[in-house]
Amino acid sequence: MTIPWKKHLAIIRGFLPDDFVNNFYHLPKAVVSVLLSRYPARHLTVIGVTGTSGKTTTVNLIYHILKTANLPVSMISTVKAVIGVKEYDTGLHVTNPDSFELQKLIAEAVASGSKYLVLETTSHGLTQFRNFGANITIGVITNISHEHLDYHKTMRNYVLSKAKILRGVKYSVLNRDDKNFRVLKNLAQGRLVTFSLKQDADFTLKTFPFRTKLYGDYNKSNCLAAISVAKTLGIEDSIIRLGINSFPGVSGRMEEITKYHPNFRIFIDFAHKPNAFQGVLLAARKLTRGRVIMMFGSAGLRDSTKRPIMGEIAGKLADILILTAEDPRTENLNKIINQIARGAKKAGATEVDTRNYRIIDSSRSAMQNSNNKNRYFIKIPDRRKAINFTIQKLAQKGDVLLFCGKGHEQSMCFGTTEYPWNEKTEIIKALDKRYGK
Repeated sequence: MTIPWKKHLAIIRGFLPDDFVNNFYHLPKAVVSVLLSRYPARHLTVIGVTGTSGKTTTVNLIYHILKTANLPVSMISTVKAVIGVKEYDTGLHVTNPDSFELQKLIAEAVASGSKYLVLETTSHGLTQFRNFGANITIGVITNISHEHLDYHKTMRNYVLSKAKILRGVKYSVLNRDDKNFRVLKNLAQGRLVTFSLKQDADFTLKTFPFRTKLYGDYNKSNCLAAISVAKTLGIEDSIIRLGINSFPGVSGRMEEITKYHPNFRIFIDFAHKPNAFQGVLLAARKLTRGRVIMMFGSAGLRDSTKRPIMGEIAGKLADILILTAEDPRTENLNKIINQIARGAKKAGATEVDTRNYRIIDSSRSAMQNSNNKNRYFIKIPDRRKAINFTIQKLAQKGDVLLFCGKGHEQSMCFGTTEYPWNEKTEIIKALDKRYGK
């Protein structure tokens, strides 16, 4: 008889305090993984990147710059792992691999001839010792804002978990614009390297001007983080600028869908937290000649306190919100949507339904309206129907459409089952229907 050990262990762990599980389960597991793999990271210069937003883009930027400089480099990120010349899918809803899987990838990077590794890390991974033995030389924190409080309970715990990436490093790369900068500065080890869009820092838009294809000020900040690392590694300015300028972007991160070159613009983004919402919406406002229409939801069994906050931010900066499913898991989908809607209402947005959507004033953007009344939200729980409705019924000339929350992911979880899902494919299908293809 086969005993489902993993299932039983998960049940037992659920009754134990987090500190106990981390110190007496995750840490020993990580130590064993490093010993069995013979500590491969000692042969590499490892750049670790964490933060609430911008991790994946910054990791990919650093990797691209090092490739532009013809340096032997591998990368492990949310979207994929690139080990030597091989690419790997890093899994469903996963950023920071399990300690055994991570050590296996690091060992393979060494075997491939890589001398550098760019590693995306999470607060969960840092707390659970998944990166133990990664031998991080340069630790980067892009920013820290409200997220994962279902796990960390308080912002202080969350900040301290992120700061663990700075332990034992030779260089700590920090964002001076982040409200947690002072706390992180006091926790930083090694030499402090700073970047900023707004304040004096080692690297700013004035001290290191560059061009990028990426949209939004938040991506300029990500570029400065990558520049800080590249300069620390001694890469020439001309190579860094070439890398930044030639970087094509990351799948599912403010990725534009250009099929049919319609009169309106469509972007897919992985944004699923308050500060990310603000970043993509401010970028969209600069791009639109009409309205900003945003479709999103919120993941089930995750931080529920952020839902009304996201609704309020979107309600202030977008003209029309479509509230829909995003991995509801075993939570009630309508409950999740209503929590988001509460924030949208607080921002002054008015609810309409799919039968009465024509009352939406299509002639003016809410941001152009002095009394700020032309903002609406519609609840469409079925994500496929929400995409079809947004593209086939709402979108008009000059609008910018943002489809947020799923980005690059290839599945959506309902109950305990992962169902295949590809946001880009669904959007293109909706465009095909609109244009009669």
